[in-house]
Parts: sequence; structure tokens; C-alpha cells
Amino acid sequence: MAKAFQSLPRLIQFILLLIPGVNWVTEIIVRVSAILERFSIRNLIGLILAIAVGFAFGWVDLVWVLLFKHLVFCKA
Repeated sequence: MAKAFQSLPRLIQFILLLIPGVNWVTEIIVRVSAILERFSIRNLIGLILAIAVGFAFGWVDLVWVLLFKHLVFCKA
């Protein structure tokens, strides 16, 4: 799922991360799949921050995706 998210056009990624609630669910799903595909401390830190900080971290991810085309602390 993480690779599928990264292969989406930036506009679709932007829309998924722009809608409150949807961005949090999208982040959790993408981060869990990244951990299942390739476990790393970086991916684990991203998942913990996404769960703990919630929607605020989603806005950071929105900007990060626009700049780098992947979520913060999430390499798949």
C-alpha cells in the first residue's frame, strides 16, 4: 500500500491528505504497510508520531508530500 500511495499522482496524494480524518486514516494505513514491507526504526517512528499527534502530523505530511512525494519518516 505504501508503494501504491507513492505511485499515485501528486494531486490525488494531496487530496487524500487535505481532507481531515481521511488524512489520518491514509497515514496509518500507508505507514503500517511500509512497516510490514520493510521494517525500520524510521518507519516505526513515523507510525508512532502519526498515532500520537494525529491530525497535526497530517498537515506536516501534506507539505512533505508536495515537496518530496513521500510521507515524513516513511520510506517504502
